[in-house]
Amino acid sequence: MKKARIGSNFDDFLQQDGLLAECKAGALRRVVTWQIEQEMKRRRISHAKLASRMKTSRTTLDQLFAERETPVTLQLLERAALALGRKLKVELA
Repeated sequence: MKKARIGSNFDDFLQQDGLLAECKAGALRRVVTWQIEQEMKRRRISHAKLASRMKTSRTTLDQLFAERETPVTLQLLERAALALGRKLKVELA
């Protein structure tokens, strides 16, 4: 006989603490950053070359790939995507 689940799920926990939106945004940022890195590897483009194509500094680009949570704008993500010949797609679901 299965026991009934007691309590809420992890999303409910994060929502109660007011952290759900922040966690989802961080996860989305990491996914897009990973996709950019994969495209860079596929095209054999270095960070320095991507920064050059984006007409930005390497320091600014490094914020995108930082392990710690750093503020990244949609504009920076779009510029990286365009520099790789791709488009950033953001939609409201």
